[in-house]
Formats: sequence, structure tokens, C-alpha cells
Amino acid sequence: MYRYDKYDQAMVDARVEEFRDQARRRIEGHLTDDQFKPLRLKNGLYLQLHAYMLRVAIPYGTFDSRQMRKLAHIARTYDRGYGHFTTRQNIQYNWIKLEEAADLLGELATVEMHAIQTSGESVRNISADQYAGAAADEIIDPRPWCEMIRQMTTFMPEFSYLPRKFKIAVIASKVDRAALRWHDFALRIVKNDAGEIGFEVYAGGGMGRTPFIAFKIRDFLPTDQIFSYLQAVLRVWNRNARRDNIHKQRMKILVHELGEEEFARQVEEEFQHFLTLATDFPQAEYDRIAAYFAPPPFEQGLSDEIDRSDPEFALWVDRQTVAHKAPGYAIANISLKPIGGIPGDISADQMDLVADLAERYSFDEIRATHAQNLVLPHVRKQDLYAVWQALTEAGLADVNLDLVTDIIACPGLDYCSLANARSIPLAQKIAERFADRQRQQDLGELKIKISGCINACGHHHAGNIGILGVDKKGSESYQLLLGGSGDEETSQAKITGPGFDENGIVDAIERTVERYRAIREPGERFIDTYRRVGMDQFKEAIYG
Repeated sequence: MYRYDKYDQAMVDARVEEFRDQARRRIEGHLTDDQFKPLRLKNGLYLQLHAYMLRVAIPYGTFDSRQMRKLAHIARTYDRGYGHFTTRQNIQYNWIKLEEAADLLGELATVEMHAIQTSGESVRNISADQYAGAAADEIIDPRPWCEMIRQMTTFMPEFSYLPRKFKIAVIASKVDRAALRWHDFALRIVKNDAGEIGFEVYAGGGMGRTPFIAFKIRDFLPTDQIFSYLQAVLRVWNRNARRDNIHKQRMKILVHELGEEEFARQVEEEFQHFLTLATDFPQAEYDRIAAYFAPPPFEQGLSDEIDRSDPEFALWVDRQTVAHKAPGYAIANISLKPIGGIPGDISADQMDLVADLAERYSFDEIRATHAQNLVLPHVRKQDLYAVWQALTEAGLADVNLDLVTDIIACPGLDYCSLANARSIPLAQKIAERFADRQRQQDLGELKIKISGCINACGHHHAGNIGILGVDKKGSESYQLLLGGSGDEETSQAKITGPGFDENGIVDAIERTVERYRAIREPGERFIDTYRRVGMDQFKEAIYG
């Protein structure tokens, strides 16, 4: 994984001291809240219902045991003993005191972490496939490109005051594990007919009150032109974006108002101004950064056999592990979705345990996922049983990856000042309704995603079953959506009809699921059945 050089460290340290002075002036009353707001947002600090929330960046979801232990320490020292992993591969703390925030940021800086550009109108945390560098199906590891883009876009003067936030993802496989087309800008690493590696480019995706799926605007972009092309995209948006209406400032609005052909034409026109240079960057710079992501020293000659004599362990292996590119290794997924728990939450003690496991069994690597879970990316198959035993003792061995209880949920009205309805209690009720493990396995892949407001932090538009909390004459109400997906066959969920109260929405999901069971064909996932039969079959079951 990438390590800070002296310039990285100096930049982050200077930012901490700058924020320390800003916070002091706010506490002393020399800055109003309106004056302080853009300063704190640039440093990942939100003011929520009960306290400040700090969002810490985990670039492309990769971190190590040293950093995880620091996150555990921060949870104990500055929060209430836990952290919350988000859908953008970040971690949030919900109970931060302003007078302690700079000290917290200072502690993060000691382990090469920060909260810069995790909020505000900026290029946000660059995200990637959580299996990058380990997946059996990737062309190359996409993380060196993520890191180069991160360095390019951090504090870049031309794009420091964007119209709105800007989200980027990079993957390197046909299977999309990063919700690629729900991003403002996204890259899939591909090979052309000549065997050259380049980028398939997408633009204009996003959720919120006006959801759009990104268009493909280029089939193949040479890798040595990526910085120029990204700048061209940002310039076209920055120059033409609506800055008079916050609801129309995201790039997705411009892309879809212009249309994919006209937007791509303008980008290509802008791009020509950059092509006077032979390449975007010296090859030596890519080589320098890529060296940080060299594969670990995998052992040779390991057996692929796993002792499945313990049925509980065998079930965990089948559901929670996926194929690794190195023989004798597996990718192990850690569920942060226990029945009755808060999706994405993890205690400080559990963080320490995961850090220990990563250090001992996974070449000191941990990954945060878009689905609010964790991954140990490089585990020898012969070590899986020991890992499973430790996770079981820590309450982290739930067997529900991509099943009905692996629910994505935003913090909702329990924390967020923007929310209209609670997400967490609803996620808990749904998980409890479907707690029977045999039933979960029988239903198969079924992704439920819950947002407490139209801002869609819970990605309800991409849920096979999506739930949107709304305010209905002062009461919490929930709309039910079906048919969304964030995979390589990206689709937008559609509203089924009138909304429900908290108990009613759980019953409606039950009816939806039972109709799926009744009409599915062998081997079909929920999303497959929905696409085959359409909405009406399910509406009949939901509303009668």
C-alpha cells in the first residue's frame, strides 16, 4: 500500500495546524458558524443532530493494522467506542467534540491518515474494487491509478471550488464491485485488440433527488493521457455547471441535459488543448507509485484444499470467501451486519481484533467495502479456520454476504440533520424478520439498501429492494423501490406505489420476497426474476 513521503506528511501536518487555528477561532467566537462551515467541511467535519461527525478518508479502501489500531484508539478516546464504515470506503465518528477535533486529526496524521476532501465541494475519496490486487478476474491492480488520481486532485487549485462534490471510481475487471456507473466519473481498465491497457471512461452518474446512470463517453483512453482527460471533463463541468441552484449543480445534470454525445464532444474538444504534451506524467512516477502495490510474497505450492468437516465453518467459507489470484489463498469477507446490529458499525475491540488478524494472516492489509463490510484480502486457505474462529468469538462471523440481511443503511434520523426518517431501526427490523439462516440462503443474493432522505447516502436507487424515508405530514414514511443494481448491469430502482409506515414497509418486503420465491426460475436471483417478469407481478403481491 502507498506510504507517505516527506511532502505528503508535511502537507497533512500543515493542514492539521491550520484547522487547529480555525477551530480555536470558532470556539472563541471570532468566526461565525457560517464562516466556519466551509472550513470544517474541507476537513471532513459535519455538524449533525447531536454532535459533530468526522469522516476519515480511506483511499480506495486500503489500510493496515497500524491504521486500524489508531482508528480503534480514536473510537475509545474521542467517540463512544465505535466507528461506522460508509458506502464510500470511509469511516465516520458520530460523537466528536469541536475542541478535540484538531487533536484527533493530529493523531490520524501520525499513521498517514486524514479527513481532507471527505466532504465539501471537492473531489472526494477515490474508490475502487475492494478486492483490488487480489481478485482472480482483474486485468491489473487499479490502485496505483487511484493513488495517482488522488495525488493529482488533492488541493489542485483549478478544482478547489467545484460546483458540487465529485466522485471517482476505478476498477479493473468485467465484474463491477464498485457501483461504477453511479459515479460522476469512472474508469474501467481494459485491453484493446492490440493488447494495450487503457481506460473505458464513464461520466454523469449519481444518486440523490435526480438519479442518473453514467454514460460511457470513451471506449479506450491510453493510460498516459488520463490526467489530461480528467482535467478536460472537470473543465467542461466547471465552466458550464449551474451554480444558481444547488439541486442542479452536480455533473450528472449537465451530462444529461447536454446528452452523452454533446458532452463527450465538448470534452474531446477541451482534451485537444492538453495533447501538446507527449504524456501526462513521467513513466518513472507511475513506476514509483506502482511499486508500493507490488503483490505480497505469496507462498508457492500451497494446497487449495480446505477441511470442511466443521459444517459451520464450511458455510462461512462458501458464503464469505471468494477466489484469489494466487493458488492456496482466499479473499475473506468480514460482515459488519449482525442480526439486530447497526449496518457498518464496529467496536474498538473488534477493530483491534481485525488489525491482529490482518497482521498475522493477510500481509497486514485490510479493505473497507462499498457495502459497509471489511475484507482480509490475502489469507492462506490453511489459515481460514483460525481466522473464522477468531471472528466468531468477536461477533464478526455472520454468514450473509450479499444476502437479505447484508443491508446497506445510512445513519438516518438517528444522527443526520438532513434525514426525514430513521434508517437504522428499520434495517434492524428487516434483518430480524429474515434472521433464519436457512431462509437467507434459500433466497440467495438479494441486496436491500435504505436511505433516510432523498440524498441517497444509503444507495436506495441501486438496491434490488430500495427503501427511501420521506416526511409525510410530520410522520416518517417509507417508499418501496424495486429493480436497482450497482453491478455491471446497472439499473435504477423504481417506486412501487404508495409508501408505508415502519411496520408496514417490513411487511411489504416480506410480501415482495415471498412473491419472488413463488415465481423464480431455477438459478435466478431476485434481480433476475424482477427483470424477467417486471413490476406488476410484485405490485400485485405488495398492494393486493
